[in-house]
Amino acid sequence: MTDALSYFSAKLQLETDPSDVYAAQKAGERVVLVDVRSAEAWAQGRIPGAVHMPYREIAERAPRELDPAAAVVVYCWSPGCNAGAKGALEFAKLGWSVKEMIGGYEYWVREGQPAENDEGPLPRVFDPQVMVVRA
Repeated sequence: MTDALSYFSAKLQLETDPSDVYAAQKAGERVVLVDVRSAEAWAQGRIPGAVHMPYREIAERAPRELDPAAAVVVYCWSPGCNAGAKGALEFAKLGWSVKEMIGGYEYWVREGQPAENDEGPLPRVFDPQVMVVRA
């Protein structure tokens, strides 16, 4: 039991999920959400309020552009993308407090959280495959 307790405690210290991030935003908690995807992905759709910083640019840009005392949450496309882990690693190398948002942008959108692109807000879609959807 000690192995499981240690593993899951450590895991939850380093990751979060879309519903918890959205709840934190709604509660007014200070969370710096960093989108580590490409410029094309960012233009197609993103989480409102997120900062666009591809993971390859974090070491150079983060110290100039972000508050090092802020809690950072990184995200990429989906569970099939490891750019979020790469971005979290870059922030960890800088000594920052960082979590990865599991599920990425895909699950943010599938859970019906707000999203936008360069033209403005995107339609909210609630996917019954990943959440309870009431009529």
